[in-house]
Amino acid sequence: MTEAKKTSWFYRLIKFWVKFFSPKYEINGIENVPEGGCVIVGNHCHMYGPIAAELYAPGLHYTWCAGEMMNSADVADYAYRDFWSGKPAAVRWFYRMLSYLITPLAVCIFNNANTIGVYHDARIIGTFRETAEKLAAGANVVIFPERDVRYNNVVYEFQDKFIDIARTYRQKEGKDLAFVPMYVSPGLKRIIYGKPSYYDPKAPGKTERKRVSRELMESITQMAASLPVHTVIPYPNMAGKYYPQSLPLEYYDEKTES
Repeated sequence: MTEAKKTSWFYRLIKFWVKFFSPKYEINGIENVPEGGCVIVGNHCHMYGPIAAELYAPGLHYTWCAGEMMNSADVADYAYRDFWSGKPAAVRWFYRMLSYLITPLAVCIFNNANTIGVYHDARIIGTFRETAEKLAAGANVVIFPERDVRYNNVVYEFQDKFIDIARTYRQKEGKDLAFVPMYVSPGLKRIIYGKPSYYDPKAPGKTERKRVSRELMESITQMAASLPVHTVIPYPNMAGKYYPQSLPLEYYDEKTES
């Protein structure tokens, strides 16, 4: 069984205060999370998704994070490019400076939290290997795979290569891997887990990536629609006045029928 790693006192202090000030979530659908290790796939909703996962995901769990946020030499460039490069030109200097100031804090947080570094080069092989090892040891792995392409009013499209973990896992363990959808609503203080999707190793990889990815996005959308109408925190950074509203289930039922 994988054991939780030792963490610095400073990280534990940060985690205490983050939990103190973060929303206290009501958890629903926990029965949909199978025992023995699974991949939990959620909506990012800025920092709220990863924080909710770190604090509330069931059992021992590890979260995929950008490997650049774990390395002091890479944090500033990555943070500025990914978080703040879209800010108005007049204030970009401030966010560029901020990207350097947060570097020590980011390195502390992302190296002490239960994370698995993700890279977009040959090092991704190591990411998959480590992920399969954690799953095989019975831990859950949390992934927020949205990219900056709108899917609907709840989620942005998923980068679907992460689904190939199922092949690595099956080769290692000889078992099918469950992908459990998770919807995080900070405004309603709710986290919902939906019914898992399973990868079919006999089907073409590209076909399965698309199918499982779509099932997960649709399930997250349905979970959001099952809640009272609320403000959705989207994947991209944007002014709060542009945040979308969820739509009721009736909207999707009518759309299916038409």
